[in-house]
Amino acid sequence: MPAPLSVIIPTLNAAPKVAGLLADLMRGVATGLVREVIVSDGGSSDDIEELSEAVGAEFLSGPAGRGGQLARGVAAARGEWVLVLHADSELPEGWSNIVQAAMADPAHAHVFRLKFRERGAAARIVAGWANLRTWLFRLPYGDQGMLISRALYAEIGGYPDIPLMEDVALARALKGRFDVLPAVLTTSAERYRSEGWLRRGGHNLLTLIRYLAGADPERLARGYTQSRQS
Repeated sequence: MPAPLSVIIPTLNAAPKVAGLLADLMRGVATGLVREVIVSDGGSSDDIEELSEAVGAEFLSGPAGRGGQLARGVAAARGEWVLVLHADSELPEGWSNIVQAAMADPAHAHVFRLKFRERGAAARIVAGWANLRTWLFRLPYGDQGMLISRALYAEIGGYPDIPLMEDVALARALKGRFDVLPAVLTTSAERYRSEGWLRRGGHNLLTLIRYLAGADPERLARGYTQSRQS
């Protein structure tokens, strides 16, 4: 029987960040859980295609925009389940057993708890807010991963082809039909270190509020990019 899980990773000039994650995922292939790892790229200028092929991952390339990249990746997947991960994610010890256990419940999607690869109070507070937002408002972000059956994904319409907030759009379409896995996914704090924890966190919250109020994701994406460059 073919392995049941396809892993989708959207990338854009992220080759140095994704190397460790790809190596970890390929061990999942060896255990029989992971059928394929699909790197869905948005037109990188680095060596991500060569890196993907070197470890045995499938490489897709198309226009930049995480919603579209994820939609293309899932469309190409052959597993009954998909696990979406950001390029800078670090999987926890024993992740394959945890994911396999969760796949016994195809009526729900599943996300990880979040932790930053950074020490200090600011990192704990921001991660704590992310986990609280997930529990209280049922709004996980993409850096918490997303494990979902293909059947449920199709039922809710999948990822919209938008450049920002595709993770929130999918979470809202699920209408609370997801569980939090008993494990922590670790992610990079690079954006927060470079821009400032308060500034980056405040801008993220404002962007979320504006999106929920009906703002155009294309316009939000332009503002998000400009804020990172200023």
